[in-house]
Amino acid sequence: MIPASFAYARPTTVDEALQAIADGGEDVKIMAGGQSLIPVMRLRLAAPETVVDLTKVSELRGVREDGDSLVIGAMTTHTDVLRDPLIAQYGKLIAEATETVADPAVRHRGTFGGALAHADPAGDLPAVALALDAEFVIAGPGGARRSVPASAFFVDYLTTALEEGELLVEVRVPKLGEGWGVRYEKFNRVAQAWSIVAVAAAVRREGSTIAEARIGLTNMGATPLRATAVEQALVGADVSLETVTAAAAQAAEGTEPSSDLNAQADYRQHLARVLTGRAVRAAAGL
Repeated sequence: MIPASFAYARPTTVDEALQAIADGGEDVKIMAGGQSLIPVMRLRLAAPETVVDLTKVSELRGVREDGDSLVIGAMTTHTDVLRDPLIAQYGKLIAEATETVADPAVRHRGTFGGALAHADPAGDLPAVALALDAEFVIAGPGGARRSVPASAFFVDYLTTALEEGELLVEVRVPKLGEGWGVRYEKFNRVAQAWSIVAVAAAVRREGSTIAEARIGLTNMGATPLRATAVEQALVGADVSLETVTAAAAQAAEGTEPSSDLNAQADYRQHLARVLTGRAVRAAAGL
């Protein structure tokens, strides 16, 4: 189908983008890569008054270092994330998850920030951002900026802490250096599909002991979730198959997955336990 008519703005700076959003009327949609927005507009499930296209805002692209953090521009494409040497060195979990996003055509157009702001619980990147304790830098009217931790950014299904007139400009992710192992385990029915369940794991070892563990769950609720019971069971424990298996058995605690044509809720909880065990074993080097 052809989308309903809409006004179109294509700013070249963040300030221009914020002004275009402010001037766009009651129903404004921000287009990053357009891989989620354009399909729903063509189906007329969305009919915005104005579309603000960010593809020409060059300051929102790229990856840089800032002390112990990686700073990823919201308009950095998935393909550019995968090619970036800083991501390869300090953001291996981001790279693993990004490799599973859709197909090469979507990864070429889709953006890191767009996928996160869309906040689909079946998307691959929100759980990774949550597991890595990312911070979201948001620009608002007048250029004021604020930072929101990942734990507070994902509010509900397809809903984030972004308020009216605001724009996600960058995501700050702590570097994972020496001693960290990572793994993204994804289960889906066919290649390039959304996750039925996926698990993002980052584990830091000190000798034969697990010093830190971060586990994010994809599609186990209305928002991405941390498997806190698993993390607590792993920290301070010896690295062994028995320890990991026992910890992973707690992965579904506190989750409320949906039932749909792809999987029933109890099957998703089973998958969470199995995939968490696989991801943690790989991240811990077992």
